[in-house]
Amino acid sequence: MRKTERSTNPPMGPRTSNLTLTRNNLLGFSAMLLLIFTCVSALVVYIGREQNLRAEAEGAFYVSKALQARERALGVTLRDYASLGETYVHLHQQVDTDWAYANDNLGPSLYRDRGFEGVFVVGPDNRTQYAVIEGQASTTAVADWLRHPVDALLEQARSNSGDTALATELLNVQGVPVLVAAAPLLAATDPHVTIDAGPPSVLIFVDRLAPSKLLALGEEFGVQGLHALPQASLVPGMPAMPMVEGDLSAALSWTAPRPGDYLMLALIPLMGICALLGGLMTTRLLRRAHLAASTLDASYQSLQSSEAALAASEARFRDVAEASSDWIWEVDPQLRFTYLSERFETVTGLTRSECIGRPIDSLLHAEGDALGQLLRSPNRRARASLQCSYVAGDGLVRISRLSVREMSGRGFRGTASDITDEVAAQRRIAYLSEHDALTGLPNRTRMQTFLEGRLKTVPTLKEPLVMLSLDLDRFKGVNDLLGHGAGDHVLNTVARRLKQCLRDDDLVSRIGGDEFVLVIAAMTGQDEAETLCKRLIDCIEQPIQVDEHEVYVSASIGIAMAPADATEANELLRYADIALYEAKDAGRSTWRFYAGEMNARIIERRQLEHDLRNAIKHDQLSLVFQPRYRIDGRQMVGAEALVRWRHPTRGWLPPDMFIPIAEETGLIVALGNWVLANACTVAASWPEPLFVSVNLSPVEFQRGQLVSRVETALANTGLRPSRLELELTESVMLDDAKGALQTLQELKGLGVRLALDDFGTGYSSLSYLRNFPFDGLKIDRSFICELTDSVDDQSIIQAIVGLGRALSLTVTAEGIETPEQLAVLENVQCDEAQGYLLSRPVDATTLFGLIRAEALFRAGQALE
Repeated sequence: MRKTERSTNPPMGPRTSNLTLTRNNLLGFSAMLLLIFTCVSALVVYIGREQNLRAEAEGAFYVSKALQARERALGVTLRDYASLGETYVHLHQQVDTDWAYANDNLGPSLYRDRGFEGVFVVGPDNRTQYAVIEGQASTTAVADWLRHPVDALLEQARSNSGDTALATELLNVQGVPVLVAAAPLLAATDPHVTIDAGPPSVLIFVDRLAPSKLLALGEEFGVQGLHALPQASLVPGMPAMPMVEGDLSAALSWTAPRPGDYLMLALIPLMGICALLGGLMTTRLLRRAHLAASTLDASYQSLQSSEAALAASEARFRDVAEASSDWIWEVDPQLRFTYLSERFETVTGLTRSECIGRPIDSLLHAEGDALGQLLRSPNRRARASLQCSYVAGDGLVRISRLSVREMSGRGFRGTASDITDEVAAQRRIAYLSEHDALTGLPNRTRMQTFLEGRLKTVPTLKEPLVMLSLDLDRFKGVNDLLGHGAGDHVLNTVARRLKQCLRDDDLVSRIGGDEFVLVIAAMTGQDEAETLCKRLIDCIEQPIQVDEHEVYVSASIGIAMAPADATEANELLRYADIALYEAKDAGRSTWRFYAGEMNARIIERRQLEHDLRNAIKHDQLSLVFQPRYRIDGRQMVGAEALVRWRHPTRGWLPPDMFIPIAEETGLIVALGNWVLANACTVAASWPEPLFVSVNLSPVEFQRGQLVSRVETALANTGLRPSRLELELTESVMLDDAKGALQTLQELKGLGVRLALDDFGTGYSSLSYLRNFPFDGLKIDRSFICELTDSVDDQSIIQAIVGLGRALSLTVTAEGIETPEQLAVLENVQCDEAQGYLLSRPVDATTLFGLIRAEALFRAGQALE
């Protein structure tokens, strides 16, 4: 029996050996699986952290670009003002605050329109001699207001010359970033202006980047929540950069995206679940191994189960790798691909089988040196991140950012992120900084750079550099009648036609609105320039189809040439603009070359503007009155007030010489107030019911506050509102008919009379008479001149009188110079007349005598 028992029970040695081996293999497998999960988790955390750092670095890059763009725009504006010769005359050789502040040449508009909180002029002795702070004149010194010394900035601005005569600085002023730009005032080109030998005065513009400005500036460059805060307020993880280099007291911060957090939140829980499942599976395998270790078959089955578990673990690892938006790569020491994740095919459109074994340089191309050389040079693998390009499966070039990690002695591995859209966006931002968004033409910044580059080649008199300043004629009507969409279509069509007229190496730029600047090199002279201008205008005047409409525009062109007219970019552009104004004054659809006398005329016009301002301020104007008579009975009903100006050196100046200047410069409001107040004062001494008539300029009407100004004049003079008549032309209603109607209704609410002047010369006067609250209309003198000889004019006058009667309007005829004209008007029953036949314009004293004489005559008739 003992022998039988020994034969039926196998020895225990082999069984114990199999169990120990199985246990050791399973424990080793578990340790390897744990190590894999740990490495993958660490890789995911690392990738997520790197993505967060990249997002923060990109934010800092765009913040820097935003500040640089703001600083560059400030410098361009400053150079435009500092290079203006008149600024040198009025703020260096003398301090003319009327010219600078009252005339708004360097006054409130810089704060109102451009947002510059500070405008300063620092004299040669470094003392502030002119200051405008937040749109208000001030005597505060620039250093006191900034609370920061500016001596170094002034010295830098004066030490530079030419195009570099500019110094800018970003300051930290009480925790707020402040951009300061300084440029010396350049001497005038007028030969009559003496250039001082001493140091120039310096013009300083200050742009205070308040929280709202910072927020808007950041959003323009795709940075959200840009703001300034003290360095002590920063918390860990908050993206920030020093506000001013070297100053650690304040910083700029923003809201940075954190793509890595989303990656880790998505993958780490998934890997934890996988690790848990792996642990449960390992425990189960251990139990099964202990139960099956009694036989060799059980050991074999346990081994198969272990291999199956390992395969499942590897499959799960591949799934985790493919869940990432990046693709994973590995290369051997010879830099040949040994592994590419399945995501590679989805992102690139290439197949892994064709790329495995290929050198990495055959697929990915870095800028400059070959990618292989960069990988083998640790010092050149900056931050272990490289930007490469490759040709995708669809044939298009795409951009990837590679993260690189060296595997000791086994090559390199890493991930590749597709950044094609990001690079395209950066290039788009760079493109838009130098090009017009609507037409795609170069903008003012690009034009300035191009022009300066051309001027450096030193053009000659035989082959000059030609600048054309081109402005469209009749373009405003396109926007008003067809809308801004049609206007944009016209601008794009004109831009395309201009480019077709020039060579590839010439420049067409759009600098704003309907203004274009063309720069042409190597022309033979004025004849060729005139030929080009004629071709440009002929091309622009071709009809433009906008939906079912045919639109026609033309152009006026100003021409300046280097080196004959100027050798600096700013002067050449200014001279071309001056010539453009001359072309517009000449009737438009033409061109003019710059000439020295044009600048002299502008200087003369500026002087006349200055004299007019003084005349208004010091009450140097006078009024004359032209009586109006009722035709039936020849009785005076009122008089029209007309302004006259006796210039101290030029004598009497006609209104058509200074009224347009007043309208262009905004002086028309002050001039209108003066006329209105004095006319009401004189009329208050006339007997009832004589009225005074005052003309309103369209510009004066549109500037606002007209109702309050009229109300103030009536209250100050005591004139009854019904004795004041306001004359206006239909042009005041063309731009904003709804707003004009509201203003006229408010004037009628005061009780004043309203008359439509120059009736019959416009194209829509009938609709105005029907819809607007007029009391009378005045027939333009152009219908009266040939009244006795023209049957057509007689018919027109009769029709206008009939229209006035139908609408209960008083009809007044202007320009009556002959008895025959008066007889015709009396025959058609016109209400009132005015002209040299009845009375010339007279001063207030003479008019009062006429009123008294007529009163005595009427009294004598009554006694008879």
